[in-house]
Amino acid sequence: MGRIFLSAAHGGKETGGIDPGSIAGGTTEAREMILLRDLILTELRARSFEVLSVPDDVSAKQTIEWINSRGRRGDIALEIHADAAGNPSVRGASVFYIASNDERKSNADLLLMGLLRRVPQLPNRGVKPDTASGLGSLAFCRQTKVPSLLMQVGFLSSPDDRSLLQNRRRDFALGIADGLAAWSRSIDSGSGDGGEPTYAAINININGQNYPEQGILINGNAYIPIDLVDRLRIDLSKAPNVRRITYRRVVYVKAIELREFNISVSWDSGTKTVTLRSNLVICPGQIDRIMSHGNSSEVQMQIFLKNNNENALVQFPDIAKLYREEATTEGVNYDIAFCQMCVETGFLRFGDDIKSEQNNFAGLGTIGGGTEAATFENARIGVRAHIQHLKAYASLEPLVKEVVDPRFRFVTRGIAPLVDQLSGRWSADLDYGNKIMAMLKRLYESAGLM
Repeated sequence: MGRIFLSAAHGGKETGGIDPGSIAGGTTEAREMILLRDLILTELRARSFEVLSVPDDVSAKQTIEWINSRGRRGDIALEIHADAAGNPSVRGASVFYIASNDERKSNADLLLMGLLRRVPQLPNRGVKPDTASGLGSLAFCRQTKVPSLLMQVGFLSSPDDRSLLQNRRRDFALGIADGLAAWSRSIDSGSGDGGEPTYAAINININGQNYPEQGILINGNAYIPIDLVDRLRIDLSKAPNVRRITYRRVVYVKAIELREFNISVSWDSGTKTVTLRSNLVICPGQIDRIMSHGNSSEVQMQIFLKNNNENALVQFPDIAKLYREEATTEGVNYDIAFCQMCVETGFLRFGDDIKSEQNNFAGLGTIGGGTEAATFENARIGVRAHIQHLKAYASLEPLVKEVVDPRFRFVTRGIAPLVDQLSGRWSADLDYGNKIMAMLKRLYESAGLM
């Protein structure tokens, strides 16, 4: 039986100080996760599992390095988190797995069901690929060498979830231990003879053509020969985090990590084929430039929106068309603007601060420092104001249409031509630009452009 690595999120040193994680209700994410982790450890060890606890004083990067320096075939790793949201009614548990890995998805199901059986009062938010996370990918899922998952046990910002966690901590621990035990038993730890493991061969398809050489499947992840990476003209010399392994004297790389180089990667479990597509219409140097062209169609944007909120188009059936028309008029990348709207409104779900009838799709404020967000007479004017505010940040060019953005004149023109430069400006969130870019990549993957 393999070993189990367990990490409690936060509490370590990040950017020169101790990172408490989310803070709510007089407690911190770090404190709650450490207490929960300790109970899980006790329960698993009572069941005769060998469990290794990641030290609490290490950073997120050091956590992965700590596990990787000790991990071996048959081991698994879990990091537990508590989520947070601005709306205290948002609650529930979820598990993130590395995208396009059916095996890891089934492992995530085992883990989540284990918790929910013990704490049925906890809403089920489902298992999700890490591409659906706020950052678009999760280092713990992608860079940890042994099979790994990241679990959100609930929302610390929710009084209901926080009360459950603090008053039924042992039930949480028992449920997670149940899931970890089931997951560990499902992992094939091999013959244990100390020799080189044997991996299953898989097929490779690139741009619609079958590649003559095969790849291999490791822990449910597709790996392709380094020769193919060279043929795709990808330079990995400055990408130390892309996983490489040597198997039978051939170097292989983890296929899913090539998405960072604008390679589309998908998996067909029926034929055991990994498909790669490199003939992208997106220019890598332009993808994050606000003043540029969009690439998706109105239909692709509509499908993406509906797949993430089935009611999104009921009130705003023409939202994709409006973004495409208004952004094109001002020379703004409509894909970026559309994805910013998805981030700001939660795919048109809105929230307590801004109501849908305000037609404010980007959290735009008013003049005079009032607490209310701006209101626009209809959806088109709301979209136009959003586009104009983006153009104010990204360009020195004058507006084509008459100004409707109430704060257009207060922006230092041209100070943020790239999406990442909106961080700390449009929003106080220093990760704001990354969230928009992660949403953009999700749109392009949904549309088959990436």
